[in-house]
Amino acid sequence: MSAAPSVPVVIGATLVAQTIVSMASLTLPVIAPELAKVLHVDASTIGYQVSIVYAGAMASAAVGGGVVTRLGACRTTQVALALVGAAMLLATAPHLVALVGASLLLGFGYGASNPAGAHLLTRYTPASSRNLIFSIKQTGVPLGGMAAALVAPPVAHAFGWRAALLIVLVCAVAMLALLQPARSAWDDDRLAPARPDGRSPGPAGPGVLGGIALVWSHRDLRYLSLMALCFAGVQLCLMTFAVTFLVQEARYTLVEAGVLLSVVQFAGAAGRIGWGWIADRLQASRTTLLVLGALMLLAALFTTQIDEGWSAFATGVVFVAMGATAIGWNGVFLAEVARLAPEGQASTATGGALFFTFGGVLIGPSLFAAIYGRIGSYAGTFAVAAGFALLGMVFLWRMPAQPHAPATAAPRSR
Repeated sequence: MSAAPSVPVVIGATLVAQTIVSMASLTLPVIAPELAKVLHVDASTIGYQVSIVYAGAMASAAVGGGVVTRLGACRTTQVALALVGAAMLLATAPHLVALVGASLLLGFGYGASNPAGAHLLTRYTPASSRNLIFSIKQTGVPLGGMAAALVAPPVAHAFGWRAALLIVLVCAVAMLALLQPARSAWDDDRLAPARPDGRSPGPAGPGVLGGIALVWSHRDLRYLSLMALCFAGVQLCLMTFAVTFLVQEARYTLVEAGVLLSVVQFAGAAGRIGWGWIADRLQASRTTLLVLGALMLLAALFTTQIDEGWSAFATGVVFVAMGATAIGWNGVFLAEVARLAPEGQASTATGGALFFTFGGVLIGPSLFAAIYGRIGSYAGTFAVAAGFALLGMVFLWRMPAQPHAPATAAPRSR
C-alpha cells in the first residue's frame, strides 16, 4: 500500500511536463523565419509542419487511454518526454525529411501527455475544484509558449537555431529523470502485464479506438469535442502565425514579435486560471465556454484589421484578448470531459476528446496557410479563426445545459 502523493506535487509535476511538451511544439513556429532561410522555403509553410505535429498527436491521443491503462500515467508521461527529446534532436538536421520525422515524434509525445495528466489529476484531486485544477495544469501550454517565445528567438540569434532546440531537449530529459522516483507509487493502478500463459490477470483496457468510440457515443462529449476542434483551430492559427504576421505585416522585429507573443501566452495562462475559477464558482462550464467563445470571435474579427499603421498598444490589446480566450479555454474543457466521462474512464475519454481537438489543430494551420497563399494577407486570413470560433459556439449551443453533480473528493491511491 502506498501513501497518496500531495495534490500540489501532482499538479506541479503535470504542469511542468505540460510546459516542456508545449515549449517543444512551439519552438519551431517561433523560429520559423530563421528556419525558413535554412530550408529555403517560405515561412508560412510552418503551418504544414504544425499540422504534421498534430497528426501525430491525433494518433497517440486515440490510443492514449489504453497506453495509460497498461503503462501507468507516470510512465506514459516519461515516454512522452522521451519522444519530445528525440524530436528536438532529429530536428537539428537541416533537411525537410528530418523535420517531418521530428514533427511526427513531437506529435506522438504531445498526444500522449494529456490523457496521462488527466488520469493523475482525476485520481488525486478533489472534484469540487477540478475546473481550476485542470486549468492550472493546462497553463503549461501558454507557459511553454512563453518560454519558447522568450528563449528561442534570442538564443537562435546569438547561437544559431539548433541551440534553441537543444535547450528543449535538455529540459525534457531532466523532467523525465525527476519523475522516475514517483513512478512506482503513481502507477500502482496500472493494468498488470499478461501472465506467462498469455492470459490477462485482470480486466482488459480500452480498445485501440476506445476513446473515440466513447466520445462519439456520448452526446455531450461529442458536441464538447467538436467545440474543442473549432477552438483549437483558432488557438493554433494564433500561435503558429502570430510572429510571422507581426514581422511581415506589422513591421515588428523578430525579438519584438517574440516578446508580444510571450505576453499573449501570459494572457492565455491567466485566462485559463480565470475561466477555470469562474466555471467552478458558477458551476456552469457550458455557459462559461459560450461567453469565452463570443469574446474569442470578437478578438479574431479585430485581428483581421491590424496593419503597420496600428499603434503598439492597440495591437497588444487585441492580441492579449485573443490570448485570454483562444488559449484560455482548455482547462475548463478538459475538466468537463473528466466530469462527463464514465467512472474510471477519464483518461480514455480525454484521449478520445483530444483526438478531435488535435483534428482542429491539424486543420486550422493548414487551412490558414492555404488561404494565405491565395489572398496574400495574414491579417485577412484571420477570418478563418473567426469562422472557427463561431462554429465552436454553435456546437456548444447544441449541448443541453446540465447541472453539475455534487462535488466529491477524488479517490486516493490504495
